[in-house]
Amino acid sequence: MQIKLANPRGFCAGVDRAIEIVERALDLFGAPLYVKHEVVHNKFVIEDMIARGVIFIEELDEVPNGVTCIFSAHGVSLEVRRQAEEKQLKIFDATCPLVTKVHFEVKKYSKDGCDCILIGHLGHPEVEGTMGQFDSSNGGKIHLVQDVNDVDILKISQPENVAYVTQTTLSMDDTSAIIDALRQKYPKIIGPKKNDICYATQNRQDAVKQLAIEADVVLVVGSSNSSNSNRLRELAENCGCLSYLIDGPEDIKPGWFSENCVVGITAGASAPEILVDGVVDKLVSMGASKPDSMDGIKEDIHFSIPRELRA
Repeated sequence: MQIKLANPRGFCAGVDRAIEIVERALDLFGAPLYVKHEVVHNKFVIEDMIARGVIFIEELDEVPNGVTCIFSAHGVSLEVRRQAEEKQLKIFDATCPLVTKVHFEVKKYSKDGCDCILIGHLGHPEVEGTMGQFDSSNGGKIHLVQDVNDVDILKISQPENVAYVTQTTLSMDDTSAIIDALRQKYPKIIGPKKNDICYATQNRQDAVKQLAIEADVVLVVGSSNSSNSNRLRELAENCGCLSYLIDGPEDIKPGWFSENCVVGITAGASAPEILVDGVVDKLVSMGASKPDSMDGIKEDIHFSIPRELRA
C-alpha cells in the first residue's frame, strides 16, 4: 500500500489566526473564555480548547455581562454585534478576513438598495453572519440559493438591480454552475471583482483533484461539520475515487483498502497536521510504505491578530 499526501492541506491563514486569537486570549485573560460558536470546525481543536477552559456558546444571552468573548472565524451578524455592545462585552473578532471581505460587499449592495443573492449552505454560521450584514431598509432584500434548482424558482423584485456573493468554502465547480444560471436568468447581475471562494479552499480543491487521479482511495481529514472538508470529499468522489471523511486515525476501516492500493490523504483547512500524522502512522502500521508528498502551491499568507493580543 502506497501513501500520497496532497499539497497544500490542513490549516489556512484564517484558521491559524482564529486559533492564535483564542490561545493568546487564554494566556492573557485566563479561563473561562467565551467563544461564540466553534471557533473553527474541527473536533480535535475544539476538545482541546474546552479542556483549557473555553466555553463555546451559540447565543450571547449565555454570556455574563462585561466579560471577554471571541467571535468565531465564520463571522457574525450586525445584530450579534449590537447585542455584544448592549452586554458591554470585550470582543475579539476572529472572523477570517476573507469572510469580512464578503461582509463588506453585502453591506455595499445593501446601502445601494440592490437585491443581493448569497450562494451558500442554509444553516452554516458563515451564511448566517453574511446574511445578517444586509439592511433591507434601503429597499433591497437578500436571498439564499444553494443550487441551480433554487435559482430556477427564485423570484426577486429588482431583476435589473441585483448582485451576488458566495460563501467562502464552497466547491468552485458547483458555484460556477450556479453563477452561470444566475447570469442567464438575470443578465444584469453583478458580482465581486475577485472570486469570494478563498485561496485556501481553491488550492485544496485543486490538490485533491490531482490526488484523486493518482489514488485509489482518498482520505479527507476533517470534521463532519466542516464545509470545506465535505467539499474535498465530494470532489474526490466526483473524480471517480473512493473517498472518506474522517476525524482521525480511529475512523479508519481496514476494509477500505486492498494490498496494493494507493491511498491519498488530504486535510480540510481546519484540520491540524497532527491528525494527518496520526493517519499516516495508522496506515504504516497496516503495512503501507512511508508517504510521498505531492508537489503543490506553496502558501505564505499570514493574517495578523488584534494588536492588544500581540506578545
